Amino acid sequence: MIFRDARRDELARIVALLADDELGAGRETGVDDAYQSAFDDIAADPRSRLIVADVDGQVAGTFQLTVLPGLSRHGMRRAQIEGVRVAAPWRGQGLGRAMLGWAIEAARQDGCGLVQLTSDKRRADAIRFYESLGFEASHEGLKLPL
Repeated sequence: MIFRDARRDELARIVALLADDELGAGRETGVDDAYQSAFDDIAADPRSRLIVADVDGQVAGTFQLTVLPGLSRHGMRRAQIEGVRVAAPWRGQGLGRAMLGWAIEAARQDGCGLVQLTSDKRRADAIRFYESLGFEASHEGLKLPL
């Protein structure tokens, strides 16, 4: 398996991964101009990367990694991990653990002092998985839909 930047022609597969669970199925749709524009924005942003886990030429997983500059904590850079998904055939085989390990090391190499992520409270299995990697629920996350 290799981890690499996603290609635009893989967008439909990535969106399908985002939709492949109870919560995502209600939010994600087929690829349209909004997804294509978002992909282009991520690709153009030097601080953001949309990564795929490529297993024998197939997109088996995905996540977005964004470096956030910050003034607090003595100007520390942070990495934000978003949209972590592993395709059903590869779940439970260590791919998610490898993906997060790669993301953490990429953040470290980019000078980040911490890695942060959020997970919907309804994703109890995902939260247990992140905790098994050493992530701690140290803050209360709040969102405001616009």
